Amino acid sequence: MQIKVNMVVGAVAVLLSGAAMSQEVVKIGHVGPTSGAIAHLGKDNELGARLAIEELNAKGVSIGGKKVKFELLAEDDAGDPKQGTAAAQKLVDAKVNGVIGHLNSGTSIPASKVYSDAGIPQISPSATNPKFTRQGYKTTFRVVADDVHLGGTLGRYAAKDLKGKSIAVIDDRTAYGQGVADEFEKGVKGAGGNVVGREFTNDKATDFTAILTSLKAKKPDVVFFGGMDAVAGPMLRQMKQLGINAKFLGGDGICTSELPKLAAGTMGDNQVVCAEAGGVEGEAKKGLDEFKAKFKSKFNVDVQIYAPYVYDAVNVMVDAMVRAKSADPAKYLPELAKTDGYKGVTGVIAFDAKGDIKNGALTLYTYKGGNREQIAVVR
Repeated sequence: MQIKVNMVVGAVAVLLSGAAMSQEVVKIGHVGPTSGAIAHLGKDNELGARLAIEELNAKGVSIGGKKVKFELLAEDDAGDPKQGTAAAQKLVDAKVNGVIGHLNSGTSIPASKVYSDAGIPQISPSATNPKFTRQGYKTTFRVVADDVHLGGTLGRYAAKDLKGKSIAVIDDRTAYGQGVADEFEKGVKGAGGNVVGREFTNDKATDFTAILTSLKAKKPDVVFFGGMDAVAGPMLRQMKQLGINAKFLGGDGICTSELPKLAAGTMGDNQVVCAEAGGVEGEAKKGLDEFKAKFKSKFNVDVQIYAPYVYDAVNVMVDAMVRAKSADPAKYLPELAKTDGYKGVTGVIAFDAKGDIKNGALTLYTYKGGNREQIAVVR
């Protein structure tokens, strides 16, 4: 009797192990700063990836006739280029099938060479420096508009819509901050505006008294900052202390729900105008709103900025694998490059020859009563 029981148990074990073997594991890497000053943004991105992976596994996806299980390998780059390349190499060594990330341009650009050398597709949900997709790598994609579009649009907005007469520019010397500030300055000048001063700080700074005092003498009516919300918040506080009553503009790095808290109540209504890469209108807005509600229900936190773009990036990558009938990077990469007309929660996704999103949108926001409010979607 014992022998029969053992035989049955053994047979069940063989069947279960055979079922497990027939289910292929597809590893998707995610990298963002989940420690440091902008950890709230990195965690936002990671949660977007987790939601996409959980839904794909719940739905049950087959690739090339085989059921697959998706596994997320999440790494922290702390927004640091060296840590970014180390994280990239770790994912390559783990033989991931694709990577979503990194968040910052300063980490995405050096990491892109590591992925390119390994032939692993990389989709950034948020890196906006133009160089990212202009290095000639076939593995590099992004689902947001770049700084030429973002910075230039804000520059024209400052000169034409805000009618800024004396516009000051500050950047944090990162690939993102300096890049978007350069494009903003070009946009201002192209629209006939006047840049009265250009100063710089760094992405760890907390004291801006010297540069703000220098700019105050030039009586700016608009101040643009190229950098992230962790620096923009204290900068707004010190502008208030110094009596600089200027409009404060910035790119997607400052365009977060955390900014009012970081500014500690010193932001005036409509004082801040920021632009986020991406944006939907009309019927498409319903899908994004539903995503945000689902995200809040699952994680008990609001979307910061890029979680929806991470979510779409994961799904676009998996869609290419399904179309290619393979999760092998070399086989699905050509299909990923052909992505056209994919309907995501952030809008329709199609890639151009460089891996940039076609017809990328921007959304302009301001803040009232500590809440972010949409001004307009522009293309």
